[in-house]
Amino acid sequence: APATPAAVGHQLRPAPSPLPASSAAPSPQPAPAPRPAAQAGRGLKLPAAVGNWVAAGRERQAEAAGLFERVLAKPPVRRIAKELGVDLTQVRATGQFGEVTRTDVENYLAERETNIETSGSFWMPDSGDNERRTERIRVKGVRKATAAAVTESYRDAPHVSIYVDVDASRTMEFVKRLKASREFEGIKVTPLLILAKAVIWAAARNPHVNASWTDEEILVKHYMNLGIAAATPRGLLVPNIKNANELSLRELAMALTELAKRARDGKTQPAEMADGTISITNIGALGIDTGTPIINRGEVAIVAFGTIRQKPWVVSGEVIPRWITTLGGSFDHRVVDGDLSARFMADVAAIMEEPALLLE
Repeated sequence: APATPAAVGHQLRPAPSPLPASSAAPSPQPAPAPRPAAQAGRGLKLPAAVGNWVAAGRERQAEAAGLFERVLAKPPVRRIAKELGVDLTQVRATGQFGEVTRTDVENYLAERETNIETSGSFWMPDSGDNERRTERIRVKGVRKATAAAVTESYRDAPHVSIYVDVDASRTMEFVKRLKASREFEGIKVTPLLILAKAVIWAAARNPHVNASWTDEEILVKHYMNLGIAAATPRGLLVPNIKNANELSLRELAMALTELAKRARDGKTQPAEMADGTISITNIGALGIDTGTPIINRGEVAIVAFGTIRQKPWVVSGEVIPRWITTLGGSFDHRVVDGDLSARFMADVAAIMEEPALLLE
């Protein structure tokens, strides 16, 4: 029977194991003693069945270890990369499921060629006047406003961050089924949609993450304006989806697509960035595993969504490839203590591990 989410489990990062104590010095008077376990089997002939089992186990270990070095890419992309001399491990993957696309390879080459072409003229010779060798870029507009906001947030809100590794294999399967369904025909569906729904679900179970702080009061919001951080040519923007808690899965998918398009096109209005209650930053779209996000000003929680990759994962004692992601959460410790932040992140992880929980 398939493992339950509790059995497969999201895994909070364990602390490193303590170093083993040094062994005692040998006795000056040797005495017969059993050989160490590592040597006990040497020279013994194992039964065929046991030998086959050991060999199979070693093969599985080798396959699992190989997953760490494997880059996801379709055969045509691999062929193009080989012809162009591109090392796929150096290419930032932006594919739907964390795979390297042809566009990724082309962008990598273009960026590398641009850097090579301009690198020779980047450094300026010493003229004794470093002012002339310093480029000045005026800080204005969105970048200036963003800088002020994140500085104020980081200065005023005592940040605490936690991380959780998640087996998102069922989320990947769910996304695949949604894409194939008639109801979602023509609508962009990504794992970010499931995470957004997970944040909405988990916030209802842990209301204080959807709040704001004043020196006199904690304002718990019984609605969610879900912020989605977006990198744009103008700088970082965090527009939010108003009343995201009232949207169906299909409506939420459409809202996410529209939000991203408006941000890319530079059409995001100030009202779309006002009154946010909690935010998500999708750093996985850039191939990053996780990070420590800064809370959006006026909120008390933000979730960083890392890239989803195939990695070795232990399920019912077997090491098999699974789709794994890492979630990072930052919280305002004035409102959200360690226990609450852990429960909230565990709830978000539970949905990513088993989206069917949303139907309860």
